[in-house]
Amino acid sequence: MTGRRRFRSSFLPTITPRPVRATVRSAAALVACASFAAGCGVVPGATGGAGDDPITVMTWAPEDTKATNKPGMPAFAQAYARWVNARGGLGGRELKVLTCNDRNDSVAAAKCADRAIEEKAVAVVGSYSQYGDTFLPSLEGAGIPYIGGYGVTNAEFTSPLSYPVNGGQPTLLAGLGRELARRCGPVALVRPDSIAGDELPPLLDSGLRAGRHPEAADQLADEDATEYASQSTRALEYSTRAGAEPGCVVPALGDRTSTFMDSFRRAREDYPDVRTATVLGSVDQTVINANGGASGPYEGSYITGWYPVASDPRWDVMKKVISEQAFGDNRIDPADAGVQTTWIAYTVFKKVVESLGDDEVTGDSVRAALNRGLKVSTGGLTPTLQWRFQDVLASVGYPRLVNRKVTLQVVRDGRLVAARKNFIDVTRTLQDADLG
Repeated sequence: MTGRRRFRSSFLPTITPRPVRATVRSAAALVACASFAAGCGVVPGATGGAGDDPITVMTWAPEDTKATNKPGMPAFAQAYARWVNARGGLGGRELKVLTCNDRNDSVAAAKCADRAIEEKAVAVVGSYSQYGDTFLPSLEGAGIPYIGGYGVTNAEFTSPLSYPVNGGQPTLLAGLGRELARRCGPVALVRPDSIAGDELPPLLDSGLRAGRHPEAADQLADEDATEYASQSTRALEYSTRAGAEPGCVVPALGDRTSTFMDSFRRAREDYPDVRTATVLGSVDQTVINANGGASGPYEGSYITGWYPVASDPRWDVMKKVISEQAFGDNRIDPADAGVQTTWIAYTVFKKVVESLGDDEVTGDSVRAALNRGLKVSTGGLTPTLQWRFQDVLASVGYPRLVNRKVTLQVVRDGRLVAARKNFIDVTRTLQDADLG
């Protein structure tokens, strides 16, 4: 393409599991039109990457709901666009970020996908939703890739148009189970009574079994409850049953984990030896501080995460983006796993655009670049990322799960610090899991 005018830097933007058979059928249809969109429905962003037209993407997440909220993800995406555009854009073109509130609702999630199609977005980047089964078919039909979702549902690891940057709940829970098998007596899992919550027990159990430990007790709870006294008591009674070593309680309730801990703190007075453990996303440094820091119930807890701790210097560039473009925006916490995932997802998207050179940036071209085996370095925040049509975990229902490594962190003196220096690979644990 010739005669392109460069984007002026002063311009700012205006801004749950599906059956594997269905996924295979969807994948086959997409492979048939991997290179050409003719006869395959809408051509997303057909003019969105040409000449002076902006490159349009969307980031969505739930906000202002009674359950899990991730307002920092769309807020950071817009800050990232301002930062990129202040430096000349992507390949000289403005990056335009659309945002949408998924509302933790399947209808709202579908509307977000519809808007992405209508606005000719070339990708959905760095987003969170519990309703992958609802929105991914729409994106697949329009040929719009989903880059760097939060990994909250299995659909993100089966759709051929999904390009996850972390291992989602599968890797976090498998890694946590492996660690707790070495350190705990009976383990009780307290998780949402929801479709997404139904996916959690077999994943935690896969890690426990790898350490020759009995499976966890599965305790269901309302995702939007205002107190969890009965669940706390049952979990504590199970983890201290007669003749057993002191056990561990694993709350995996997203934003409601703090509410659970308020109830748990009171119930725990009669069970001082019981420890807690969980996954990043349910707990971060802000939650630990709010629950008493070093004197709170998380002290000594093991927490698995996808990335290095927030104090690691590998996050410095992301923090610079926040400092320059979102200073004072309290929605954006650099320690939040959603914000971190959004940064990595946009790092991937930037690499894709750079790889296209002077070619148009469309849904088809973005997808083709990723499907050709593009390797993306994230500066050590993840292993080098590369997506293949079928990855090594396809046999257990996760053909798109390419990042199978997690970090182990521990709360020490009220601070979340690295418990191990290197990533932990949970590939074998998931391969041996009974996830049927």
